[in-house]
Amino acid sequence: MRFHNLLAGLLVAGILAPATSMLHAPASAAAHTRGNGIGIRLVDAPIQARADSRARRYIVDHLTPGSVIQRRVEVSNTSSLTQHVSLYPAAGEIRDRRFQFAPGRTANDLSTWISTSRTDVTLAPQSRSMLTATIAVPKNAAPGERYAMIWAEVTKAPPPGGGLRQINRTGVRVYLSVGGDNPPAADFTIDSLTAQRSLSGQQSVLAQVHNTGGRALDLSGELTLSNGGLNAGPFMVATGTTLAPGDVGSVSAPLTQQVPDGPWHARIHLESGLTEHTAEATLQFPSTPGTAKAVAVEMDHDNSLIAAFATGIGVSALVAAASFLLIRRRHRSSRPSLAKARR
Repeated sequence: MRFHNLLAGLLVAGILAPATSMLHAPASAAAHTRGNGIGIRLVDAPIQARADSRARRYIVDHLTPGSVIQRRVEVSNTSSLTQHVSLYPAAGEIRDRRFQFAPGRTANDLSTWISTSRTDVTLAPQSRSMLTATIAVPKNAAPGERYAMIWAEVTKAPPPGGGLRQINRTGVRVYLSVGGDNPPAADFTIDSLTAQRSLSGQQSVLAQVHNTGGRALDLSGELTLSNGGLNAGPFMVATGTTLAPGDVGSVSAPLTQQVPDGPWHARIHLESGLTEHTAEATLQFPSTPGTAKAVAVEMDHDNSLIAAFATGIGVSALVAAASFLLIRRRHRSSRPSLAKARR
């Protein structure tokens, strides 16, 4: 009986939940803290994005015009001083293949749609406070993806006698797509790999990536090298590259150890949220500082599709199992009444 109830509850809470249902984001995966001890993190995310680490760190969503969503955000003070924190939205953009923050309280469309339940809070040492961020999309909003930040800011007055006022802020990114009921898909291709050697002798591999989907990408991943029985890596891809839809840019995987020039069989795995791809090519590092010729790759185009298919199978199996158990339970409960009727 308890198993039946648990499974039915799981279906209602986990699979059949509406888009506004939330899950709690792990603090370790979502905290942003400045040196002054002020931190801000996203507390919850859409339940359908529970497997997406990017959606637990940033506000990543797709809304139709006229929609309103709310997200809880926690602000913390891990310093030994009482801190007065200002909270506000401001503009963001993707420029030069980076997520760029506008100065001060510069506004854009998305930032004007965002409000916070409080605009300032005073935090005692080693304390935290919860607030709600509301995003209200106008009914006449044009389709497309927009970017903004929700900032927690601390200012320090200039010292006596003059000087500069210090401003420190840390924030949570917002990636919001506006359009119809079906959100645009995220996808990318890895077009080529290039071996490099810097003036200091450090080797690295560049991957050229093309954002072929309709959502921005924050790329991360790893590189491995093999040559017969010799293996090197994994080497982590440097983070910080953000590609807007249609953008083409490069990510770099610096090698943390010296390896022979090669040739090497290079395998790079890149991901942004739940979208991931792997590419392979044969590379030769230049023996002197410089950049080798870019090499076309063989890419696995089906990772995202396979993951979605596997998820669909899992959900279908769970739904089928729950339906079977519920039908069986109803059948058993009806037996006594049938037997009584026969008497």
